[in-house]
Amino acid sequence: MNAGVAAERPITIVALGDSLTAGYGLRAGDAFPVKVQQALVAKGENVRVINAGVSGDTASGGLARLDWSVAEGTDAVIVELGANDVLRGVDPKVTRRAIETMLRRLQERHLPVLLAGMLAPPSLGAEYAGAFDAIYPDLAARYDAILYPFFLTGVAADKALNQPDGLHPTAAGVDIIVARILPDVERLIARVKMNESR
Repeated sequence: MNAGVAAERPITIVALGDSLTAGYGLRAGDAFPVKVQQALVAKGENVRVINAGVSGDTASGGLARLDWSVAEGTDAVIVELGANDVLRGVDPKVTRRAIETMLRRLQERHLPVLLAGMLAPPSLGAEYAGAFDAIYPDLAARYDAILYPFFLTGVAADKALNQPDGLHPTAAGVDIIVARILPDVERLIARVKMNESR
């Protein structure tokens, strides 16, 4: 493949997540992966962001479909999982094991990862929250993933930015998420380009 052909191939990012990625309750064009791709293209990046969000998925569910969701030809992955683990009170050890296995397998494939964190609500107690919240910074450091500490920063608990269920962002909420996470997605793309130049 000559340099000209390589330059024309878009960088392919898979957004592997749950309903927050899938765009639950939103028009297809308002889903997080679509909005991220639009924001990146507006900045001159030649990228394709694939929506591999499945509503209701836990971290273990994401792990179970990792290989076919992150197909050959993928250049980088955004992992956004854990919200359903919290809603179901899944043992943080189970969530940690699933996310760690995903990160290890993606590292073995030399795929840069942006890990979007989740936080447990105080209602689950300090012990649960402490064990759960530590998963993301611990594993990002261990597997050299880029960490975005809390996917819903600036949106969680704001009625104006969430659908009536109080859990899923509106289109305006997604816009805020995209604006806040975009610098880290750009860091992810920079890692892809660095890998390609080696």
